[in-house]
Amino acid sequence: MRIYKKNTTYLAEPGSFFEGNVQIHGNFIVPQRTHFWGRLVVNGTLELGPESSIEGDVICKSAIIGRESQIKGPLRVDENATICDRAHLHSIEAGGDIILRPGVTVGDVRSDSTVLIFGKINSGTLVGRNVKILGD
Repeated sequence: MRIYKKNTTYLAEPGSFFEGNVQIHGNFIVPQRTHFWGRLVVNGTLELGPESSIEGDVICKSAIIGRESQIKGPLRVDENATICDRAHLHSIEAGGDIILRPGVTVGDVRSDSTVLIFGKINSGTLVGRNVKILGD
């Protein structure tokens, strides 16, 4: 599938399917309904569009995971991660803050900083310097 580049930001073609492992040397913007059949490594920020899926693990500097996306392997983030509504993740490990939006389903969550939970989620163990629950 095609990946377009502008400066240090890469953009996938909408509705793409990627077989095997993918490595991006910069920031990566992924449109909705894009699917990866392997591991995804991004040296910058990952913006995963809604309803996308990744079969393997994900490693990146920071991440925004779109609503109703699915990551079947662990998500490892050097800095901050925001997980949008109804996303499904295997687990999250971050060096910075983690934000979990309503309806998220995730295994264990580990942050070196703060875990913020907005609304009801389904999770395993939550570990962070601070764990704050806001809303119902």
